[in-house]
Amino acid sequence: MTTPRATPIQASDEQLAAISWDAKGLVAAIVQEEGTGRVLMLGWMNEEALHKTLDEGRMVFWSRSRQELWRKGDTSGDRQWIREAFYDCDGDALLFVVEQEGRGACHTGERSCFFRAFGEGTGNTEHHKQPDP
Repeated sequence: MTTPRATPIQASDEQLAAISWDAKGLVAAIVQEEGTGRVLMLGWMNEEALHKTLDEGRMVFWSRSRQELWRKGDTSGDRQWIREAFYDCDGDALLFVVEQEGRGACHTGERSCFFRAFGEGTGNTEHHKQPDP
């Protein structure tokens, strides 16, 4: 198995200026798995996290609880390597397509943080489960 490579992304000043930061200087960052299209997680970025993510080609977030930057996978090894990056029409949400390394994105051990469904009988069914690696 080959180790994933970082893919830095060159964003223009105009593109970066289009980001609409909230009152706390943050923007939502959705992370989607390359190949499957599965949404893996949602995190938050400040301006520094966005710049580091684009420059390093690896997901860097802002921890709202710890008030510090964190690189996804530094502790767990479950790193996320950027393949594509987008911003929405209003500039208030980001979307990153990544190659997920390791067992998954969720700190619980699930592949995706979105493994719980609303409604009786809709959650934890086989079609919602990620196949074992």
